[in-house]
Amino acid sequence: MKTQSIFMGVWKYFALIFLLSMTASSFASSHREAPLIADDPLADNTDLYAFRSPDDPSTITIIANYVPLQLPHGGPNYYQFGENVRYEIHIDNDVSTPGDDIIYRFTFKKTIEDSTTFFNIRLGKENLKTTYTLEISRDGGKKFYTALRNGVVPPYNIGPRSISSAVGLEQNYEKLFQSAIGRTKGADQVFCGPADDPFFVDLAGIFDLGDAPRQQGQARDGVACKNVSVIALKIPISFLQKENKSVSQAANILDGDFVIGVWASASRPQMRTLSAAGTPAYSGQWVQVSRLGMPLTNEAVIPIGDKDEWNSRTPYNENPAHYEYFYNPELALYMDDALFGTAVPALAPLRIQRNALQSFDFGNGQDGLYGLKGNPALAGTALDDAIFGTLLLPGPGKPRSVDLWPAFHTGVPNFPPYQLATGKNGNPLAVGKPFINNFLPNGGDMLRLNMAVPVTPRNDPAFSTLGLIQAAVLGLTSPTYANPHLQWIPNMDGFPNGRRLEDDVTRIELQAVSGIVLAAIGLWYDDYTAGAANPVTQDLVNVLTYSTGVERNDTSFRTSFPYVQLPWSGTGKCGGMEVPYTAPAVLNPTPMANKPKTRARTANSLENENGLTVSNFYPNPASSTSQIDISSLAEGNFSWELYDRMGRTVKSGEITLSGGNMNQLRISVDDLSRGIYYFRLDHPKQLESQMLVVK
Repeated sequence: MKTQSIFMGVWKYFALIFLLSMTASSFASSHREAPLIADDPLADNTDLYAFRSPDDPSTITIIANYVPLQLPHGGPNYYQFGENVRYEIHIDNDVSTPGDDIIYRFTFKKTIEDSTTFFNIRLGKENLKTTYTLEISRDGGKKFYTALRNGVVPPYNIGPRSISSAVGLEQNYEKLFQSAIGRTKGADQVFCGPADDPFFVDLAGIFDLGDAPRQQGQARDGVACKNVSVIALKIPISFLQKENKSVSQAANILDGDFVIGVWASASRPQMRTLSAAGTPAYSGQWVQVSRLGMPLTNEAVIPIGDKDEWNSRTPYNENPAHYEYFYNPELALYMDDALFGTAVPALAPLRIQRNALQSFDFGNGQDGLYGLKGNPALAGTALDDAIFGTLLLPGPGKPRSVDLWPAFHTGVPNFPPYQLATGKNGNPLAVGKPFINNFLPNGGDMLRLNMAVPVTPRNDPAFSTLGLIQAAVLGLTSPTYANPHLQWIPNMDGFPNGRRLEDDVTRIELQAVSGIVLAAIGLWYDDYTAGAANPVTQDLVNVLTYSTGVERNDTSFRTSFPYVQLPWSGTGKCGGMEVPYTAPAVLNPTPMANKPKTRARTANSLENENGLTVSNFYPNPASSTSQIDISSLAEGNFSWELYDRMGRTVKSGEITLSGGNMNQLRISVDDLSRGIYYFRLDHPKQLESQMLVVK
């Protein structure tokens, strides 16, 4: 029996009364996510990352960042971790135990080495010199043991006179940074200190009523050349796994026994008393004032009236009333032309399925898949009450309980329907291609990471900032991966399976709100006709090619722990300046038969090592001709190719580049079939690749 036929009928429409106010929630991490914590930046979580270490796959790296939007030139009192703050990283690794299983607790102490100067550094002394104590609990916080005492926090990277000259510290900052990496008795590596903010987002455009990508003007990375205070841990997998197993003991690359949940918090003493002497006194019990798990939850899901309460709770005692913000997300209102979609034109490519497979309505207030409740078609799937109860189909009028809710709140199980449409023969409820299992329904908002999933090397041509979305694309379209078997697909270790520093979480989460996960498992967009051979419709292409305009960090990432880059200096190239950021096109790799590998882009702020810039095609998608702009320091004749997803060359030619100038290449596509193609420029020492969609 075809499942589509049983869902036709009249759908009950719930009345929606919403104020179109983009200030009530945002689309990206502002690092100032709630009213109260915005007044306490020293305790403010900005971002959280958890990933399998690329240079040491037997370990997991967790990075918790605090103290937002630090100006490198912010003297005379430079940014520090706060005293009287408990910074904690929490880990849940066992669904059978309530609450946290492992907690890393950091407390900091500051020392004035020379009280006779207003300078932060002078004549070999620091003000304020900071050290830390690390305590670890393996029983959910009942008992802690001291794992590292007097850990070193490197000084702020003020400038060359303060750091390297004879009147300063007479030190090399790289050595100061490296020497601050400590080790615990359990072989953990630890780093606490200032670093470049690894996040990237056009804050100004996004907070200008959702203008991302900007309708006019150039996108700018709003956190470019800003620093944050980093707490980084590199931990053996065997320490984090609930039975102390090494990853070599995993049953397979999606072994559910290797799933962990990670969240970070900051707490302060309950009472703060000010005195005439100017030195406050702290007393009382510790109170949590900030927390962070999945990026953007408190910014883009929780409305402003509930943000402070959300910060005060843990993943284990969340307010059930807040669940409705996942079932019916506000952002979806601005991706639905039947509601307020036309008011936010920048989000026009992102649209909600209102008639997926001519049957399913995922608009706010609709029933989504709830009409299946009790139907035999659900037997043996994750939506079957006998499997996970009502966790994923809690009731009518909660359409996104099947995709956004598990992504943010429970993790996604390796059960149908949460497998790729590959092998399903048009039935989204059938068994398909496995590609994710980070299911950990103990608790709520956390980063969930399956530690058994292999690492995608950062220099692999298939590495993508789109994380699991790119893994899904390969699992649906690549001859290598488009089969029903469990196998490693590049970027299975990417967000939302944990979070790598490179992952473009803003773009991924906006695509997720628009329903890209539903499409990946076979609930295709509204312009797909049931039974059609090709599910690559215009709506799907629009979502896959959507970009906020800022797609990578403003500097490189380090190849070894702590992976974040040195903090910007107040007198360096970014000191005191707002640097315009030109977003590069995302490298969209595809398997190519008998073709040389494409080298990954270097992460430089403005151009790569060869002075080469290859802009996006425009128009894109195209129906007749499309143009790509190329500038290069090298000049001469260079060959180019346009090839399809099977790696077959469909067009080729040469372009004569004039060094130092912008060169235009126009390609006629009116003779090509509708679909996705890839452009490759053969350039000295480096191949540059861009994606072109033909409609």
